[in-house]
Amino acid sequence: MGIAILGLTRVVHLYNLMVVQPMGYGMNASSRLNAVFAALADPTRRAILARLASGQASVTQLARPFAMSQPAISKHLKVLERAGLISRGRDAQRRPRRLEARRLAEATGWLERYRKIWEGNYQRLDALLNELQTQPKNPRNKKREKEAIHD
Repeated sequence: MGIAILGLTRVVHLYNLMVVQPMGYGMNASSRLNAVFAALADPTRRAILARLASGQASVTQLARPFAMSQPAISKHLKVLERAGLISRGRDAQRRPRRLEARRLAEATGWLERYRKIWEGNYQRLDALLNELQTQPKNPRNKKREKEAIHD
């Protein structure tokens, strides 16, 4: 019971840090994170980001591997731009897109906090299991275990 309350306290604290307290410049942290995860939810947009990880590319270059129109690709690019995952450059007549790693780093940081929480939970569970396995067997406990199995 105590572990559950501790876990709930941590969740409330993290919620307050990440959602309630805004981080400024136009969009609060929650809105930015929502935009990033919404953009990452689509496999086409993830493929575009994977392509841009190897360097900037034009809309035509980005559209090439997909069986969709250039306006459809442009819509995906707008979602990625609004999320702050890509930016538009200027190279004479071209407007190449490039990956913006900062928003991905924010999402990774958010996920990392939860990974640490779950890792701690698993470590505590492992410690409890080890403790239960090393406790001497009580004959009364064996009888209860047998009764529980047969019920």
